[in-house]
Amino acid sequence: MGLLTIGAFAKASRLSPKALRLYDELGLLAPARVDPVTGYRLYAPEQLERARLVAWLRRLGMPLARIGEVCDLCESDAAAAAREVRAFWARTEAETAARRDLAAFLIDHLSWKDPVMSPTSSTAEPLDIRYAALSDTGLVRESNQDTAYAGPRLFAVADGFGTGGAPAGEAAVQVLKRLDAEGVGAGVPAGDLLNALEDAVERAGLAVRDIAGADPAPRDTGTTLTAMLWTGSRLALVHIGDSRAYLLRAGELFQITHDHTLVQSMVDEGRLSPEEATSHPQRSLLLRALTGGMGGAGGAADIRLHDARPGDRYLLCSDGLSSVVPTEDVRHVVTAARDPEQAVRELIALANGAGGPDNVSCVVADVLEPEPGRQP
Repeated sequence: MGLLTIGAFAKASRLSPKALRLYDELGLLAPARVDPVTGYRLYAPEQLERARLVAWLRRLGMPLARIGEVCDLCESDAAAAAREVRAFWARTEAETAARRDLAAFLIDHLSWKDPVMSPTSSTAEPLDIRYAALSDTGLVRESNQDTAYAGPRLFAVADGFGTGGAPAGEAAVQVLKRLDAEGVGAGVPAGDLLNALEDAVERAGLAVRDIAGADPAPRDTGTTLTAMLWTGSRLALVHIGDSRAYLLRAGELFQITHDHTLVQSMVDEGRLSPEEATSHPQRSLLLRALTGGMGGAGGAADIRLHDARPGDRYLLCSDGLSSVVPTEDVRHVVTAARDPEQAVRELIALANGAGGPDNVSCVVADVLEPEPGRQP
């Protein structure tokens, strides 16, 4: 039998032509020959076995990077490949069990209508909060395009880019600071609070567009924005770009934002491992940000509520910290620092100690039990 066209091979392997083109680009399933004139991909019949294995493993939910390893292993040691599939499925079942337990917790939690999660205003006793913010140019950049802010109700980090990056980040944070000045948050129903944040982000996007309007390359000007609005018992989070928010709770550090970058999307799709992503040359290429394009925002911001507990410590930072300092080192400082002021100073020092290749900004906020006798 001669070579098969991509259409015939797709039908035989039960993989779509689009999937076959992707697998070729990733080096997972290269065609036997590419026609030098038409560019058509042609496949050998003996490639069908590998193609079907790829299809089965994708249906299993295995990431593409690991599928390549299993397929390569299968050609030399089928038993070892089987062990890899068994190990993957054991981990998948463990993760599914963990999600099942979390789902059971949430169902129980929401069924009791915890006032902190209620769509109406919270009746929980207000907590106290202590905070600090610090921004630094770093050791390489000539100017600082970051903006860091911490106030009684608002914590924010913006990382500007392009020739108008610094004023773009500042403008976005200034819009959100109005929520702080107006006291938005306390006693506001959850739905109204999220709507207020959504409106503020839209205004921030328009402010960035105005800044970019004076720039010769407006589409190259923009900013990330990660901010939290304090209500007294909850934190409303807004996030767009690759600045980050972390939560330290019970000694564990959790990243509670998702990077809006090309590399993160490749990790999500299984095309890159988290380890590969840290050194990828395009790791800072943003898919979403507040930009100078028409409409203000390049993609929608993530907006949601977080319950606050006494003892929680929140960290907001630009990628001048998260892309330079290992997460374990960040966790150590955030855990050990006696107060937010010490935490932000030591985190900035860590980034500069690692070469300070970028501007770096940090905001740290501690959630505390209310002081006895304090009036709400």
